[in-house]
Amino acid sequence: MNLDIALVSGRANPELAKQISKELNIPLLKVDIAQFKDGEIQVYYNETIRGKHVFIIQPTFSPSENIIELLIMIDAAKRASAASIVSVNPYFGYARQDRKDRPRTSIGAKLMANLYTTAGIDRLITMDLHQDQIQGFFEIPVDHLYSSTVFIPYINGLNLEELCIVSPDTGGTKRASAYAKFLNCELAIGYKQREKANEVAKLQIIGDVKDKNVIIVDDIIDTGGTLCKAAAVAKEMGAKRVIAMCPHALLSANGLENIENSVIEKLVITDSIPLRKQSPKIEVLSVAPFIAQVIQSVMDKTSISSHYDLINS
Repeated sequence: MNLDIALVSGRANPELAKQISKELNIPLLKVDIAQFKDGEIQVYYNETIRGKHVFIIQPTFSPSENIIELLIMIDAAKRASAASIVSVNPYFGYARQDRKDRPRTSIGAKLMANLYTTAGIDRLITMDLHQDQIQGFFEIPVDHLYSSTVFIPYINGLNLEELCIVSPDTGGTKRASAYAKFLNCELAIGYKQREKANEVAKLQIIGDVKDKNVIIVDDIIDTGGTLCKAAAVAKEMGAKRVIAMCPHALLSANGLENIENSVIEKLVITDSIPLRKQSPKIEVLSVAPFIAQVIQSVMDKTSISSHYDLINS
């Protein structure tokens, strides 16, 4: 056990933090997270962290309270004289707002980067950012990991013939292309048109999916509109089976119901975000061993390039 490391968990995903703690054989530090009647959050570390390298495990999915909680945990660690503070964000909230795509709109991902660094983090460990360029919003080291490390072995274990990787939209083309190249299989791309956020007006798939075993890969599933539409179109075009893979399962609003009522045979996700309700269609793969290895490599000052992306390594 490395006595210089302090592992801390927020309230967003304590189960993942417990698994990471078990993998590293380092107990989670005791921390009190109190909340006033009006919702205001206060953090108190029950043990000294002076001179320690503090790793705060907290994905920042909705509600926004998870972000505020993380920022206050960072501030408390900084004021308690931690040697360094690493924010472990398996899911980085507001990553979908990565550019100014129309006048008078915000760039939420950049704002989050500013908040994290102002609060006092020295490093960020995250996974499957919506766009790679978000790393450039930070002036500190960012370890951007990829779920392909757990998804590729799973796909290989399926032993599927006539495999075709599908991106549900053009924004995921690079990701899907990397999977297809690594697996030496066909690639198809979805082209969608939206009338407003979370609502797909029209979607078509460019490529041949007839008589293929289709795996749709994406980074975030929110209400599931795009994913379910892409699956339906693939089936209409003659796909044999449709499996979906997505590391970050927000499953907001009626997202779970949409998945259960879709032609998707199975949705494979990670535990970057805790699954709110179990479903026979959903299988969860843990990223705890993967993240634990990266934390250990950071502390040992050894290369983590092999952990970045299996399909590009």
